[in-house]
Amino acid sequence: MAMKQRAGTVGGGLGRELSVGEVAERSGVAVSALHFYESKGLISSWRTGGNQRRYARDVLRRLGIIKVAQNTGIPLAEIKAALDTLPDGRTPNKKDWARLSARWREDLDARIAQLTRLRDRLEGCIGCGCLSMENCPLRNPGDQAGEHGSGPRYLEPQS
Repeated sequence: MAMKQRAGTVGGGLGRELSVGEVAERSGVAVSALHFYESKGLISSWRTGGNQRRYARDVLRRLGIIKVAQNTGIPLAEIKAALDTLPDGRTPNKKDWARLSARWREDLDARIAQLTRLRDRLEGCIGCGCLSMENCPLRNPGDQAGEHGSGPRYLEPQS
């Protein structure tokens, strides 16, 4: 999202806009991260007449969603796509969160299953260390890589 030009709001109150420093302090997100998120279109601001960034208060909730999603491993591009479904200027609510998080559930379930398989197979790999065994259940199940010659073949397991 491009930065919006908007007249500044004077005084306190619930509708008061926030400076970049205030957003950083209240959210625990570094100013540099706020600028990065803005450059990626995850949040937006506008400039005052003195060319200072200002944010609507709903940016705090958006940042909360971004951080929770990032902590679960959701890529920023997917977070952006989800946030793009929210109407501009409206704070995401509980219903919005339910809809956004449902989008990510299948991916999270698949990653949990993958990690569970890794955990369950890890014991057989302790002490091996070679990654080119004929029957490594993690890196070369059924010696699939052996068909292509000797030595390690993959950085990531093939599915």
